[in-house]
Amino acid sequence: MKKSTLGTESINEGRRRLLKIGALGTAGVAVGASAGGIILSPEAQAALPKVSTQARIVIAGAGAAGLSLASRLSERLDGAKITLIDARKAHWYQPGFTLVASGVKGQNYPVTTTAEYVPKNVELIEEFVAEFDPEAKSVTTTSGKKLDYDYLLVTTGLKLDYQAIEGMDTSLIGTNGVGSIYQSPEAAFKTWQLLDKFADTGGEAVFMRPATEMKCAGAPLKYTFLTRDHLYRRGNLSKANLTFHAQTNNLFSVPIVSEKLRMLFEERGVNVKYNHVLAGIDPGRKVAYFNTQGEGRAEVPYDFINVVPPMRAADAVRNSPLPWQDGPWASDGWIEVDPTNLRHKRFPNIFAVGDVAGVPKGKTAASVKWQVPVVVDHLIADIQGKQGTAIYDGYTSCPMITQLGRAMLIEFDYHNNLVPSFPGVIAPLEELWVTWIIKTIGLKPTYISMLRGQA
Repeated sequence: MKKSTLGTESINEGRRRLLKIGALGTAGVAVGASAGGIILSPEAQAALPKVSTQARIVIAGAGAAGLSLASRLSERLDGAKITLIDARKAHWYQPGFTLVASGVKGQNYPVTTTAEYVPKNVELIEEFVAEFDPEAKSVTTTSGKKLDYDYLLVTTGLKLDYQAIEGMDTSLIGTNGVGSIYQSPEAAFKTWQLLDKFADTGGEAVFMRPATEMKCAGAPLKYTFLTRDHLYRRGNLSKANLTFHAQTNNLFSVPIVSEKLRMLFEERGVNVKYNHVLAGIDPGRKVAYFNTQGEGRAEVPYDFINVVPPMRAADAVRNSPLPWQDGPWASDGWIEVDPTNLRHKRFPNIFAVGDVAGVPKGKTAASVKWQVPVVVDHLIADIQGKQGTAIYDGYTSCPMITQLGRAMLIEFDYHNNLVPSFPGVIAPLEELWVTWIIKTIGLKPTYISMLRGQA
């Protein structure tokens, strides 16, 4: 096995940087707070007086956004009736799927339960919302239960539309070289088993992202890097051909990051095909079909493929009055909100948080961390007859793993500006051990604290 090329930064220097980050994390005011409205730390928020209200608040969806909102609101409001609706008993730490699919973490690493994060004074209805009626200010669950509300927070996440890919079915994951890291922890682990075998044999590896908006757009890229590194470490890189199929003419929405990734792919021998969108697969023949710009339908053989499906709003949202009526986010059902405060543009008592929100950036767990305090600020201000002041500037974070033991901490906003949380400590486009540690060790505890309203 060849030695890993992890860069030149010493472990001791990495540890010193990590200690600096820990010190920064104890600050009373959150790092990166938007101009126009400071977002207070959990300790500072806990010191605020509770607001008395009889408001009925319904939260549709108990993922990262829904649970975080429930925790924050239950702490700030006295007398409110808060109802959380979601049938999913398991809670998945989805940023961990890439780590499972690359053999870094075990299959159960992302798995906890929804119930353990629900505050005692919040009612959990273990169903899905089947219908949204914003005119009547009500939602209806899958069993037909109707709930009226004064405020609605839509946190339903998104739908992985595997059915839109011809020949694809989730039952194929783990067979005939078909992997997919997004579908579930089990699917991520099956994908790792495929990668583990592929790293021993080599062959054609195919990677892509969909033409739709998607959660964690960096995940398909980092998984390409991880596959390459496993091959390298086993001395089989010369036996493999890796190709990433980009849906547009760039690799990432932030130009400076896209160029950095292009350079790294070129340096490490990863081929790139631009304007290629996966249309179908033939698992029997091990062939993928891509729609291309100006070249028709391309037939691409594979020995290992990471299928990333189109992603859209859940059917109940798409079929409701809530989505954008026109523009780039209308067809896939993303909810029409003001990007700065996530309040619905036509129904001011409704907010959308997390993946389902129709905004230019922000489909990551890190985005939820910054969105939730903004929405809480505006909702509580509305209850008090005031105007909220907090602003969400599109903050999104992507710890871009580029090899085992190294990653870049890429943080940016709506305007494609890099907005590093630790300037002078972590360079955003530098491959660092400390960023790898943040991704593999530091982020999950922070995420769990966020669910409990403590981060």
